[in-house]
Amino acid sequence: MAKFLIIFILIGGFFAAAFSIKKPKPNIIFILADDLGYGEVGFNGQKTIETPNIDALAKSGMIFKEHYSAAPVCAPARCMLLTGQHSGHAYIRGNDEWTSRGDVWNLKAMNENPKLEGQFPMPDSIFTVAEIFKSSGYVTALIGKWGLGAPETESTPNKQGFDFFYGYNCQRQAHTLYPTHLWKNEERVLLNNKFVDIHQKLDPKVDAEDPENYKDFELNDYAPELMHKEALKFLSEQKNKPFFLLYASPLPHVPLQAPKKWVKYYQKKLGKEDPYLGGKSNVYYPNRTPKATYAAMISYLDEQVGDLVKKLKETNQYENTLIIFTSDNGPSYAGGTQPQYFKSGGPYQEQFGRGKGFVYEGGIHVPMIAAWPNVIKQGSENNHISSFYDFMATVSDLLGINSRKNDGISFLPTLRGKKQKPHEYLYWEFPESGGQQALRMGKWKSVRSNLHKGVITTQLYNLETDKQESIDLSKQHPEIISKVEAIFKKEHTKPLNKNFSINALGDL
Repeated sequence: MAKFLIIFILIGGFFAAAFSIKKPKPNIIFILADDLGYGEVGFNGQKTIETPNIDALAKSGMIFKEHYSAAPVCAPARCMLLTGQHSGHAYIRGNDEWTSRGDVWNLKAMNENPKLEGQFPMPDSIFTVAEIFKSSGYVTALIGKWGLGAPETESTPNKQGFDFFYGYNCQRQAHTLYPTHLWKNEERVLLNNKFVDIHQKLDPKVDAEDPENYKDFELNDYAPELMHKEALKFLSEQKNKPFFLLYASPLPHVPLQAPKKWVKYYQKKLGKEDPYLGGKSNVYYPNRTPKATYAAMISYLDEQVGDLVKKLKETNQYENTLIIFTSDNGPSYAGGTQPQYFKSGGPYQEQFGRGKGFVYEGGIHVPMIAAWPNVIKQGSENNHISSFYDFMATVSDLLGINSRKNDGISFLPTLRGKKQKPHEYLYWEFPESGGQQALRMGKWKSVRSNLHKGVITTQLYNLETDKQESIDLSKQHPEIISKVEAIFKKEHTKPLNKNFSINALGDL
């Protein structure tokens, strides 16, 4: 009897120990495309541009049909992703190039003086999601584009929670994908590219159809390729600790520069087209076949997504990795892109005034995938209305810690197929492009534009029946307008940076 009792105790102890073993913390890769429109991926209906690896990721996980960036341009969207604050509370609310330092748009001057690089910095007191990961024992890396502070300030990736950084510190430097240098942590790394100024037009005296005349814009070291190599290396090196990788690709943000194999593929597929010679404003490099090159940039990004998944599988990390794929805002209209040709907004408008830089759906409604083997149901999708500023709350929920106060709601229940707390509303404000506000509340979308003119008109759209936001229903629903305007007033706070002020909202 005593013998059986000992065996029973041993067996019981074994199972107790087995159940007490904690599961390893999941790795997280957050892939952030740059200016990728809702409709520029196959799983959202794209027919011309091929994205088989991104589509495969969608099939292996969950599609978020109602996901939003927190801002319609680069810097504020990234700030809000990292801090969990919406644009009525966030420190960075627009693209501020910090022009008080000097001629910051002079690329040559920036090359000679790194103190002219970078955007207006966040203060050291800002708490980022990368710091949450670090405090939880994660190795953290940012590979790609930063745009939230200049070199030699308190707002570089390494000082905001990232153990490793490789890429562009400055958004303006990213206006060429063949830069003279990138940054590795706090050090400049020189590349094998000659200096070519960022705002050039093709010489009108040369033959625009001759590829030889575009050689100044197709150099040696292609930044997206270099950054991708660093990302794959980072994944290969992670063996002992969980990791968080923010893969902030500069693709497909213009200028139109892409690997030759993909350009040739789309030149053959799309046929002859008119060159892009450079515009009167927002000038980017000329390109002989702009449609083919733009499509090539997205397919190269897709190839990179496939490489990341393959590397995770090779290193036996795939099963324990949550992959999120999305875009920082809607499609651009500048630099030779042709969003209406590609139907880049999908069901939403994508032209100037409705795409990037604007708080209508085309500018902020972005593609989003979450994939996590054995946790997220394969081939699923949801209509949970979510935003970038939910990421901090989701991470805190995932790690079982109390996050600092933020504006987000964890979407971890949605990932796990459980009951999800909804947002009462999502809020946006944007001090550029005339000054704007927006609100998403269930099926209703409200927009205010041209606020800098001082005349406040509140538009109202029913997104269930009008995804194009073409029929203003504000006069038919005064009770909704009254509620919306109260929320607009409640959620706006005076920005600390006066360049983000909207005087019509009381920022005097």
